[in-house]
Amino acid sequence: MKLNNKMMRTKSISLRGLVIFMLIFGLFQANTNAQRVETGIDVLQKSNFEILAGKKLGIITNPTGVNQNIVSTIDLLHEAPNVEVKALYSPEHGIRGDHAAGAKVGTYTDEKTGLTVYSLYGKNKKPNAEMLKGLDALIYDIQDIGVRSYTYISTMGLAMEACQENDIELIVLDRPNPIGGLKVEGGLVEADYISFVSQFPVPYVYGLTCGELANYLNEEGLLKDGKKCKLTVIEMNGWERDMIFEETGLPWVPTSPHIPNSNTAIYYAISGILGELYTVSIGVGYTQPFELFAATWINADKLTARLNALSLPGIIFRPVHYKPYYSVSKGEMIHGVQAHFTDVKKANLSLVQFYILQELHQLYPEKNVFEMCEASHLKMFDLVCGDQKIRTEFSKNFLVKDIEDLWNNPAKDFKEKSKKYWLY
Repeated sequence: MKLNNKMMRTKSISLRGLVIFMLIFGLFQANTNAQRVETGIDVLQKSNFEILAGKKLGIITNPTGVNQNIVSTIDLLHEAPNVEVKALYSPEHGIRGDHAAGAKVGTYTDEKTGLTVYSLYGKNKKPNAEMLKGLDALIYDIQDIGVRSYTYISTMGLAMEACQENDIELIVLDRPNPIGGLKVEGGLVEADYISFVSQFPVPYVYGLTCGELANYLNEEGLLKDGKKCKLTVIEMNGWERDMIFEETGLPWVPTSPHIPNSNTAIYYAISGILGELYTVSIGVGYTQPFELFAATWINADKLTARLNALSLPGIIFRPVHYKPYYSVSKGEMIHGVQAHFTDVKKANLSLVQFYILQELHQLYPEKNVFEMCEASHLKMFDLVCGDQKIRTEFSKNFLVKDIEDLWNNPAKDFKEKSKKYWLY
């Protein structure tokens, strides 16, 4: 009898071990299967960089320009025997990610390759003739976050103009839009509000990959004087329009210090406009950038209850209390809410911040965030929105319904118009 019990226990342990092994193997297999998206650089590498042979090249990139094994596009092309890289071009944050947000970048030498790095986030945001001298083509390989105010797409568009003016080809190595390719939100940029944070008249959340956006800008005559550049887009393999980044199976390299993971890229869309006022903390300066909304004067439980009572699709809120390490309310205990997605694809991302302002006004009518901030911050708010109308209309009653049509209708029109440029 004892022997039988021992045998049963051994058998039970073996079965448990087998189950655990199968679970682990299943998770591994699922993760392996998820590695199905190949970005432009992966596709180019598989072809042994054939289309680049014989061309003198410049590369606009940063730490996000990597293949699926996280090897830098700079290093891959610099070391390829049939590729001739002549210069590098740095957007905001630097070619290797060694510059802080907003910090000006100068011309310098890349230590690893010995190549000259020209800054596109300093005196020149657009490459000039001297910077492009002797090149046949510029390669653009940067992971974007799908939101207009993020400066990388401005860099891409200005590079397209420079290529047209200097008879140089632009080769875009395509990458996923982290928010997916179906969500389009926000108004277009009016002519008087064109800036580096709103360089082209596209919605705040534009629902295109960088390659698709490049085609749109080129074919719709949105470059300087309506002229087109010679454009080649190296398409991805395996990306589908409804994919958010975590569904691609690709590694995420932070696109900037405050976008540490792919979900943060989506959170940026719900708070980035409000953050320009610097009156309410949006988590920048704490451990959860763009996920939080807090101030010393907010009652966290009351704001949470009011926001959850709205039953906004795809998102819920919980009360939070924290001390920012820097930025808004540094060192102060502040109170507010954390946003949690229940279904990113159903959420109306960019209007969330306006619902926050709506409910704060109901609770604290004496706290007018537009009057509490500096004039320069109001200007940035308008530039990021793309015009002044949103702030003007919203601040009359602090009701989202007053701006819904202004915000949503241009996005609907753009989505239909842009479909002919979809590559996936």
